[in-house]
Amino acid sequence: MPREYRLIDADCHVVEPPHIWERWLPKKFQDRAPRLVKDEEGGDAWQLGEGAPLMYIGLVATPGMRYEDIKWKGYTYETVRKGCWDGKARLEDMDIDGVDAEFIYPSQRTMFYFMGNPDRDFHRAGVQAYNDFMNDEFCANDPERLFFLAQMPNLGVDEMIAEMKRCREKGARGVIISTWPSGEDDLTPDDDRFFAAAQDFEMPVSIHINIQRKRNPRGKIEGPAAIASMALGGMLAFPSIMFELIVSGLFDRYPKLKIIGVETDIGWIPTALEQVDNFYWRNRAHTGVNIKRLPSEYFHENFCCTFIQDRHGIRNRHEIGVRNMAWSTDYPHHGCDWPYSRKIAGEMLETVPANERYWILAGNMVDLYQLPQTLTPPVV
Repeated sequence: MPREYRLIDADCHVVEPPHIWERWLPKKFQDRAPRLVKDEEGGDAWQLGEGAPLMYIGLVATPGMRYEDIKWKGYTYETVRKGCWDGKARLEDMDIDGVDAEFIYPSQRTMFYFMGNPDRDFHRAGVQAYNDFMNDEFCANDPERLFFLAQMPNLGVDEMIAEMKRCREKGARGVIISTWPSGEDDLTPDDDRFFAAAQDFEMPVSIHINIQRKRNPRGKIEGPAAIASMALGGMLAFPSIMFELIVSGLFDRYPKLKIIGVETDIGWIPTALEQVDNFYWRNRAHTGVNIKRLPSEYFHENFCCTFIQDRHGIRNRHEIGVRNMAWSTDYPHHGCDWPYSRKIAGEMLETVPANERYWILAGNMVDLYQLPQTLTPPVV
């Protein structure tokens, strides 16, 4: 049913509810399911396997907290907002924040637990349990405001296509890949089959900051390095992924494929496009790279990147492309400004003309995911 979308959160998350694995993971895997335990300060945490470090809920459940109160340990499901993990409560928090709709991403930490397990059946079951919870429970509270994006397993191209098809039939609007479809460290010709299917299914493919590679395993980052990683993660990791996709010729083969760079920010994009065009032109012959257009042209045609606060990016929006960016909150993670998201967005885009503001705050997501919209889209 068509709705009026004026403010859409292009990237937010969900915290696993206490019951998720008991309810959604098959019984034969319950002995290996994440267990809810108490942390060192009496808060709630997930135990991901015997002897593994605890997965605390603090930094990923912060709406309404003062910056000074944000920490990993000591918070329980009773002391954080229920909207972090309950769909009905999330809608209430969206109403407070003035957000019309959300595109929701998983807790990557839990997904990595299942996807890093050598047992393929356990891996598959954990990913499917999350996808089923999101579609059948969380987003079922209002499927026209809560949009489910399906996590893809890392079990090879055929399994990834099968899960994309299964979730599309359930109602997923797009998919999230955390590895290349083949599971290899670099793109391979076999990956094309997945991207071809995504184009055929009209399913935008999201990459949340990074692609996991065996040669560069994900490790825990603490102290000063943690701040650097959080602040610069998207702009350091995503450009090389984006250009790997572009110079592979993927978009010459699948010109309607859409890729979303999630939580990447946008201020870096003009410089990156300038540099990749320059170095592609100089090095295309001896590297054997042969694409039909300049790399920057594929970005403007096939990519959208999300940001939370990026005033520099907004000032340079015409070089980036008004149709290539989308506002987000990162709710309920510690990057969010709930309940002042609408205020922050309004201040950041204060000098932006109304027609451009529409596309950045809602229209690009409406267009990418083909949402039925009652508003007539303005011309940029």
